[in-house]
Amino acid sequence: MSEPVLNDINQEKVVPVKRKSSEWEAFKKNTLGMIALWILIFICLVALLAPFLMPHDPLAQNVVNRMVGPSADHWLGTDPNGRDVFSRILMGSQISLIVGFSAVAISSTVGFAIGMIAGYKGGKLDDIIMRIMEAIMSIPLLLLGLMVLVAVSSNMLTLVLIISIGLMPSCARIARGSTLELKEKEFIKAAISMGANSTRILLTHILPNIIGPLLVVSTLNMTAVIMVEAALSFLGMGIQPPTPTWGNMIQDGFRYITTQPGVAIYPGIALMIVSVCFNLLGDALRDAVDPHIKQKRK
Repeated sequence: MSEPVLNDINQEKVVPVKRKSSEWEAFKKNTLGMIALWILIFICLVALLAPFLMPHDPLAQNVVNRMVGPSADHWLGTDPNGRDVFSRILMGSQISLIVGFSAVAISSTVGFAIGMIAGYKGGKLDDIIMRIMEAIMSIPLLLLGLMVLVAVSSNMLTLVLIISIGLMPSCARIARGSTLELKEKEFIKAAISMGANSTRILLTHILPNIIGPLLVVSTLNMTAVIMVEAALSFLGMGIQPPTPTWGNMIQDGFRYITTQPGVAIYPGIALMIVSVCFNLLGDALRDAVDPHIKQKRK
């Protein structure tokens, strides 16, 4: 008689299989997304180390050296007050990224929590929450910032809170739509039948499955935050001088655009690079986590 099949199976060597993230593999194939990611990592490191990399004090004025062109001492020249443009751009990157990451973190956390609760509970609570979100969304973000900052003092905390409120509805709508789709799945119904409460279902079963859309909308919102902060600063309603931001640097140099264009162009280039990179990163993430695109790749 032949040996039982069970013995043959037991004698086979079990080779551990390393599971790879299909999303990360798809993202790595996006050349523009990877380039944007590395550029943003470099910019974040520069912003983090800005106090050590600045060749001059960004707030120190020197009227004698005002509006000087690029030189060995001042790599990008000086502004109308004789301050080093390169040092101010480095400090401005730190301010822009602090405002961006803070506003996106608040809006994504609160917005996704609101959207998940509205989508999961449904009924009148869903209607009330989404009508409030739609009312906020009907006001353009820049206009909302202008209205509030005119009435209250303009500082970094106020700016972050206003931008967070303006971005919250978009996060809530995406979270609500994803939750409405997920709560009809069999594993959610099974968890409910086993007695899991709403909090456990939302945090354990629904949230991990909507992390992808959360990352995509958060990345794309970074561009909106940075652009709105720069626009408000350019209009004089954002972070006030002498704190350097890319927006108020463009405003300072705009009057001299014909005689010394670099004062306004250099911070504008920095703003453009960061905005384009976040857009490319967001597009790459969306392509990697979109289920329809996954099916096409298969």
